[in-house]
Amino acid sequence: MRNIVNFLFEVGILKKTPRSGYQFLGTGGESVADHSFRVAVIAYLLAKREPEADVQKAVLMSLFHDFPEARTGDQNYVNKRYVTVNEEKAVNDLAHKISSGGEISALIHEFNSRQSLEARLVHDADQLDFILELKRQQDLGNRSAAEWLTYSVKRLSSDFAKSLADEILKTDSSEWWFTKEEELWVNG
Repeated sequence: MRNIVNFLFEVGILKKTPRSGYQFLGTGGESVADHSFRVAVIAYLLAKREPEADVQKAVLMSLFHDFPEARTGDQNYVNKRYVTVNEEKAVNDLAHKISSGGEISALIHEFNSRQSLEARLVHDADQLDFILELKRQQDLGNRSAAEWLTYSVKRLSSDFAKSLADEILKTDSSEWWFTKEEELWVNG
């Protein structure tokens, strides 16, 4: 029981672990846990569109894919040029003391290998989450976000993910709630 509790405390650190790329973008910010939640939702939607995909596996993989960052922190593209992270050790150390640790490790390794359909879908979900956030930052006035969007879209592999990205780029990030109905906004 103690090992499970310690594992849950460790996973909780992801709520406090910032995604580090936003320091270069200049605006925005989220925790690794914030990011993983929406990646899981996106992975579910992508996997449901693929008849051969194991939806549960894709969702679990997306929830677990950044677990090592509880120990390593989130390393952005600049960090990775100078810092070598032993993600293999982090994965093994965080998972070895609980009975389902082997499954968690296997899903993280599968994600990193990008060989399975589910791993490719979760990578697309990972990028789509970032694309959604970059679009939001662009809509809020961050000019750098547009350039970052170009590169993020190029990382997508599935046709459906590419179509979603095209629609994201055409949609105002506040459209889902801001109806711009004058009567509502003027008279409440």
